[in-house]
Amino acid sequence: MKLFLDTANLQEIREVASWGILDGVTTNPTLCSKEDMPFETLIKEICSVVSGPVSVECVSTIADDIVVEARKLNQLAPNLAIKIPATIEGLKATRVLSSEGIKVNMTLVFSPSQALLAAKAGASFVSPFIGRLDDISHFGLDLVQQILTIYENYDFPTEVIVASVRHPGHVVEAALMGAHIATVPYAVMEKLVKHPLTDIGIERFLQDWKKVINK
Repeated sequence: MKLFLDTANLQEIREVASWGILDGVTTNPTLCSKEDMPFETLIKEICSVVSGPVSVECVSTIADDIVVEARKLNQLAPNLAIKIPATIEGLKATRVLSSEGIKVNMTLVFSPSQALLAAKAGASFVSPFIGRLDDISHFGLDLVQQILTIYENYDFPTEVIVASVRHPGHVVEAALMGAHIATVPYAVMEKLVKHPLTDIGIERFLQDWKKVINK
């Protein structure tokens, strides 16, 4: 399973990259708005830190405009994926862009039918937002399982990015299902590695080591 960091914060990206487990980054307009740096400069910096895919979202809503914006964004770095919402206009743009070799991450996916159409349009990635479904009393991970089954049935190459991750359990369950990627906020990424028994074990070993060296 690939792990992406869901952030536009360079400090967070550099920190997780230093762990040796970071496969990519996803951003969105909200995340980018929190950073005190010109947008294009920020994206270029992120792409210089991360060798894997970096998702950047289009804000245009009409297919022709999305295509123009996506082509411009794609020139910023060689490892970009362009996020496009799962709409009819988004599908039109995705077909054009994918035929040009531009990687598309179809985002804001909330149903298996949207994911099916995204794959047929040529999207490289599809991003089901499981946390937002949980918020309205749906089980978001059910959607992930449905998408994975559909893609396996028809051998679609589109990779599933489990998005809107709220806690480590989301990541573990997605991995058990065989999801290709989870994109995780920094706070959740930290929690993935932490366990109280690990901390207790380290403390005990260090205390016992003091007895050894003081003999």
